[in-house]
Amino acid sequence: MNVFPIWLRPLGDLYRVRVDTVEHAKWLLDQLSRSFVFKTAAPFVEAAGTSACSFEVPLNPPMSRAKLEKLLGAIPEVKMMMGPE
Repeated sequence: MNVFPIWLRPLGDLYRVRVDTVEHAKWLLDQLSRSFVFKTAAPFVEAAGTSACSFEVPLNPPMSRAKLEKLLGAIPEVKMMMGPE
């Protein structure tokens, strides 16, 4: 798989993750589920008029903001971007 961008937006006790396609979002969630006990994420929301979609990841003691960012940063196919999305 080629490198693709993801946009992260911290929202208090969760992170919104926006991905350029549903295929990339599903692939990313699969990668995350292999890395840690990742059982909760809000369902995909497709952005109207685009191929982008987003999902939310709750932050908690086992999955802190720093740990999630480190996990995402360790995936070679992912280019993390911070943004308002």
